[in-house]
Amino acid sequence: MPGTKARNGRAPPETTEMRRGGEGDHEMRTLLAAAAGPPTILLTAALVVVVCFWLLAAVGVTDVGSFDADVDLRAWRMDGVPVTVAFSLLTVLAWSLSVGAAILFAAFAVPGPVAGMLHLVAPVAAMLVAWGATCLIVRPLHRLFPDEPGPSVRADHAA
Repeated sequence: MPGTKARNGRAPPETTEMRRGGEGDHEMRTLLAAAAGPPTILLTAALVVVVCFWLLAAVGVTDVGSFDADVDLRAWRMDGVPVTVAFSLLTVLAWSLSVGAAILFAAFAVPGPVAGMLHLVAPVAAMLVAWGATCLIVRPLHRLFPDEPGPSVRADHAA
């Protein structure tokens, strides 16, 4: 019977295992440590802001185009969609890549100065890769937002 003590005064093995957590406990701790770790915590905070914004937009408190007058996305090559869509996509991609890299480092990297440097560089690299991916993803999305000006054509691509 779980929770009872054996004759030797020790808890049975299944009770000890239940107290410690199952097989997924280690993986969940690794995920939480990666998301709340020093470099990635900045992207986690940004992701919380994005989720809160979309929850407010879902209940009608704010509008998807709320910040369009404030930021010009042409310089970032993400024009054609509302600012909130572009930066939300950028944040989700960067957070996912950064947490994924932190989990890979936790699993495979040997502790030391090189691993520490990789931990610091990973979120920056994740942000750059996410920016490139966001630029590619928002191009076809501009058709869903007819009020937004279309993506600009760069001079080096014009014939």
